[in-house]
Amino acid sequence: MIYIKRKEHFCAAHKLWNDKWDAATNKRIFGKCSNENYHGHNFELEVTVCGEIDPDTGFVMNLFDLKQIIRTHIIDVVDHKNLNLDIDFMEGKQPTAENIACEFWKILAPKVADYGALMHKIQLAETNNNIIEYFGE
Repeated sequence: MIYIKRKEHFCAAHKLWNDKWDAATNKRIFGKCSNENYHGHNFELEVTVCGEIDPDTGFVMNLFDLKQIIRTHIIDVVDHKNLNLDIDFMEGKQPTAENIACEFWKILAPKVADYGALMHKIQLAETNNNIIEYFGE
């Protein structure tokens, strides 16, 4: 099994807030991420796919195709957007990095499979220090 990775970046705003809680509880749990006027991040997304090497191309998957899939279905959709307000697939979900990565997986996995590869991991860095990894459902 061979693993290939594509790295992309996007900027997006969000707010972590639970309507079931009062403002003090939201502030205690989510800190400055509960800012009523939202806040933004420069996210770094890494998508790792795996598979066998095609003997005709030498690829697991053409990295240009992987780039196009990620840009078309993720980056072009979320870049410079508000994840709470503008993104259909995040509706009703807390826009944590964990939930964002899970939603990205749902979008990307079938598209990658169309090229004969399998999703292995999504890594989403919200900051240089806050990074999550998701290995699928």
